[in-house]
Amino acid sequence: MMKLNDFSRSLTAFDQERTLVAVIEMSQSSWMVGAIIPGIERQPLKKLAPDEQALFKLLHRWRDEALKAGQEITRLVVAYEAGRDGFWLARWLRARGIEAEIIHATSIAVSREHRRAKTDRLDTGLLKRAFLGWLRGEPGHCSMILVPTLEEEDNKRPSRERAALVAERTRIVNRTKSTLARLGIRGINPKLQKTAERLAELRTPEGTSLPPHTLAELQRDLGRLALIRDQIRQIELSREQRVAAAPNRGVHAMVRLLARVVGISTETADMLVQEILGRPWRDRRALARYAGLTGAPDESGSRRREKGLARVGNTRVRHGMIQLAWRFLRLQKESALVKWYQSRTEGSPKLRKPMVVALARKLLLALWRLVMTGDVPDGVILRPA
Repeated sequence: MMKLNDFSRSLTAFDQERTLVAVIEMSQSSWMVGAIIPGIERQPLKKLAPDEQALFKLLHRWRDEALKAGQEITRLVVAYEAGRDGFWLARWLRARGIEAEIIHATSIAVSREHRRAKTDRLDTGLLKRAFLGWLRGEPGHCSMILVPTLEEEDNKRPSRERAALVAERTRIVNRTKSTLARLGIRGINPKLQKTAERLAELRTPEGTSLPPHTLAELQRDLGRLALIRDQIRQIELSREQRVAAAPNRGVHAMVRLLARVVGISTETADMLVQEILGRPWRDRRALARYAGLTGAPDESGSRRREKGLARVGNTRVRHGMIQLAWRFLRLQKESALVKWYQSRTEGSPKLRKPMVVALARKLLLALWRLVMTGDVPDGVILRPA
């Protein structure tokens, strides 16, 4: 039976005599476009500048060539590999009546030769063969990516920008502490606002003030730190205003529900909803795989071993869920998930780290059920509404 959102194969019947199939190998400087045109034996390849209008004209020119050869084109499908260019081209083509798909980059099988040849022409051929198998409905050739709307894509930006700012704040704090430690000064917290005012008063163990170039460097770093602090606060205030303006609209209700779980902050709830929980999923296996919380078995003959996490999918979700699992062990000790973890690791300290990944996977599935059906996991404590 067909499953919801099964992007591993096409659910539309493929009539090769009436379908023009095109693939695009995209790079920053050029696009290599290859096609299979009904009624024409050759399979053309055309290199274009990154220009959507030129691509549109090329596709219609190939369609006209098929008409001249006596083949009526009723379907035009285009695919390209996910990468730097994102989803805008797929949305642009779909708005003009062209079926556009985005191939998951890790689902394309490549040669295992140590020094395999790699050119745009060869990569276009790989995309073409994988895309044809997907169009025929054969599972295992490649997987497609769900193309988000512009609004859905834009809703991820605040959380991702905040994460980048927090990482930059950490780098500045660590660099400032290292600079002061090099002069023998310790116990200074760069996060405090008064630290910038105290720089001129600081003295080294030798009794001298900070050297002028070092003092200027620290002042610039602390100025950037203050700016980053203000930007983080602006992002948080803006998110609070959006949720307060429409608390029950769209994903805002999911964020508010998740934030009621003790151990989950509003920031973590927003990240989980925007990155994974707010999307439609085929089943729990697809959900766990996208989060990168599934294993990578290595089996051949009598050999059986695990290579660890597959690490595919969304890195932000994987890191966030593992951190959340450790917090759950401290803040939700009476929950069924924590008791399951404790029973599995009792008397085996070496299993604590491997099993926390399994806990993170189970916790992600429990949170998915919570936002989709409202079922609260057994023993989990919720904050008042």
